[in-house]
Amino acid sequence: MRWLPYLFAAGAVFWLVELTRFGAYLAAPAGRDVLTQALVNGGFTGNVNTALAGESVMIFFFGLAAAVLHGAAYYGLRRLRIWGWIAAVIVAAGWSVVLVGIPILIILLRRSTRQAYGIS
Repeated sequence: MRWLPYLFAAGAVFWLVELTRFGAYLAAPAGRDVLTQALVNGGFTGNVNTALAGESVMIFFFGLAAAVLHGAAYYGLRRLRIWGWIAAVIVAAGWSVVLVGIPILIILLRRSTRQAYGIS
């Protein structure tokens, strides 16, 4: 189990890199234009700049929360503390939601499921 804390450290680095990439994309005028155009193409009819600001705040909040939880799990597991294990369980539960969500999405996208709900 010596490798387990380093797995969470890698997760923290991953989220920090993702936050940096999104921040750079958001700071560039061309990146903001692409994001605004994506909102318009998606059918958004309200104030696009306000929606983009709200979406950006949410992305930064969730990304920062994920990085902090991964970091807490890393430091807590290294020192064999209960709060490190709790943080690791929360992080593992979050990742399992993503991994469990993929098979459910595949089931929902099947033709038979769509027909059962009258979508196709």
